[in-house]
Amino acid sequence: MKKIIILLLAGIVLLSACSSGSDETSESGDNDEITAWAWDPKFNIAALELGEETYAAEDKEFNLKIIENAQDDIVQKLNTGLSSGTMKGMPNIVLIEDYRAQSFLQAYPDAFYDLSDHFNIDDFSDYKIEPTSFEGKHYGIPFDTGVVGLYLRTDYIEEAGYTMDDFNNITWDQFIEIGKDVKKKIGKPMMTLDPNDLGTIRMMIQTAGSWYLEDDGVTPNLAENEALKEAFRVYKEILDEDLAIITSDWSQMLAGFNDGKVVSVAQGNWITPSIKAEASQSGDWAVAPIPKLDVPKAVNASNLGGSSLYVLDVPGKEKAAEFLESTFGSDEDFYQDLVTDVGAIGTYTPATDGEAYKKEDEYFNDQAIVSDFSTWVDDIIGVNYGMHTYAIEDILIAEMQQYLDGQDIDDVMNDAQQQADAQLK
Repeated sequence: MKKIIILLLAGIVLLSACSSGSDETSESGDNDEITAWAWDPKFNIAALELGEETYAAEDKEFNLKIIENAQDDIVQKLNTGLSSGTMKGMPNIVLIEDYRAQSFLQAYPDAFYDLSDHFNIDDFSDYKIEPTSFEGKHYGIPFDTGVVGLYLRTDYIEEAGYTMDDFNNITWDQFIEIGKDVKKKIGKPMMTLDPNDLGTIRMMIQTAGSWYLEDDGVTPNLAENEALKEAFRVYKEILDEDLAIITSDWSQMLAGFNDGKVVSVAQGNWITPSIKAEASQSGDWAVAPIPKLDVPKAVNASNLGGSSLYVLDVPGKEKAAEFLESTFGSDEDFYQDLVTDVGAIGTYTPATDGEAYKKEDEYFNDQAIVSDFSTWVDDIIGVNYGMHTYAIEDILIAEMQQYLDGQDIDDVMNDAQQQADAQLK
């Protein structure tokens, strides 16, 4: 009887030991299965699926379970899970927008797996390094570029007497002057704008190497930010001159160009598949460099969006890191397939010499748009996005309305500065 009791106690201890780490298991619960959270099935998820297919050639046992979540849901789940102090239910790999990355890395550095030894950071575009790194460690493998372009309806601008050369390396003020003439001649506005989404402002100020924060990524930089004031002025003039259709959501923006209502689209290169979705307009589009603000040191290149891939410090992290290292971190051929099959332009610079990057696109008048975008990537001025991009934009959206209603720009920016200082202490 004594031996039976000893055996029972030993069994209980063994079971307790096996279950003691249950809070640290990933969502898969199985180290042979790696899980990933991402949004956008036609872009990010398609890229991960292609990565899995590529990696399977060297590891036939590899199994990647991709779970689609809206970007906002990923942000909420990460904040909820990581703030609770447990890694239970977390994925092995997670896609995070570059604007948001520092809010996680600075708040929860121990939750992320250091990938510094799994890829060469010098192989990636400079402007992607700061958002994905913290205290000298590289936690994110840079993925897509948000390099922007000015997509133009060539048939519309030719009808108005212009060519693509007229849009090459121009300022936003020149864009407005051309736009006024085009509107007068053919009756169509230049673009769409959503006052509740300041992506256009972000895109404008980064042409000048400016951001909502000082270089420390913490201190709000609004009241004395000349690039931001200039961007607000340009934005208001576009609206005052009736050169934009006001939209309130993604579908309305798509309808603006798919239905032929506007002359141009100023967006990140990820908008290309949405433009090409309207097959009847094939041959009617081309892409020019994005206009720049008329301020010192501004360039005709900028970024809008973009994301990177992170590994969480949960069981399976080594396998997850090996997968990313072998594909997104180093495989030039994989990036050729990524451009061809998904339309995703990465920021892995060795891949840009590949044939897929040089290929002409019939939809865009045989322009080699991937090559052009890749060239513009090199000119993007890196900025420190810090932790508070969207918190500050919540302030600026309200202040933009005050400015559009006639309030002085200095008063608007001083008010925004005071609010940001108070909220972000």
